[in-house]
Formats: sequence, structure tokens, C-alpha cells
Amino acid sequence: MTKYPQVKVKLIGEDGNAFAIIGAVKTALCREVGHEAGAEYVTAAFASDSYDALLRLTMDTVAVI
Repeated sequence: MTKYPQVKVKLIGEDGNAFAIIGAVKTALCREVGHEAGAEYVTAAFASDSYDALLRLTMDTVAVI
């Protein structure tokens, strides 16, 4: 289940670099939910042990379009 399903982030067809993904999601969370949600996501993202784990975290946090 997605934590913030109302936050939609376009990643398909965009830069797949991990830092680009983290930046896009953080920006969307800060704008739609608040800076605390963005900071929480960034902390969890940098703790991810792989690219796949980062993608799972991202899809569990926001709606990826």
C-alpha cells in the first residue's frame, strides 16, 4: 500500500539515476505533504542497500506514473 497515493511522481521516461529519483520524489513530497515527509523519504532512500530497494521504497511512498 502506498503511503502517499495522492502524490504522483512521473518517473517513466525520465532520468533513472538514483539521485534524480530521490530529488523528484523529495520535491513532490515537500510540495504536496510537507518538508518532514520529504526529509523522511530522503533518509530512508539513502539507507537503501540497492537500486531495487530504492525503487521499492519509492513505489511504497508515492504513486509512480
